[in-house]
Amino acid sequence: MPAGTRYGVDIRAALPADSADLAALLGGTPRAMASRMEAMPRESSAVLVATGWNGAVIGVIALHWHPGLTADRSLARITALAVVEKERRNGIGRLLIKAGSQAARAAGCDLLEAAPGEGQEAGGFLGALGFTRTGENLARPLRKRAPEMP
Repeated sequence: MPAGTRYGVDIRAALPADSADLAALLGGTPRAMASRMEAMPRESSAVLVATGWNGAVIGVIALHWHPGLTADRSLARITALAVVEKERRNGIGRLLIKAGSQAARAAGCDLLEAAPGEGQEAGGFLGALGFTRTGENLARPLRKRAPEMP
């Protein structure tokens, strides 16, 4: 999985010890979050966290990938993306999208898809990162010379 530090933020694979922080970000209890993380198939998903200088989780991205009937290579989908409120607009979401894109590319995916969620803010954020509307969702190619999207 991609890992690294930028702007004092470390991006790494989520650990069971992150369950409480992830539950606070995404909802639920730490026990339920640990159970959800354990149930995610490692060969077709990734959960990456951004941590601050003190090691606390300040953001998360979860992705799943699968083959599809409309493309030769797998499709990746962002199933969760969240940043703690006080850290928003500091580039954390952008770093998480970049790390998630790298994980999806490494898994052989050509397209990254995301549902924009409620309100304009999410769609505007994803649009600024190169996502374009494809039906109900937004998507962006993961390879520089990927085929044109329908």
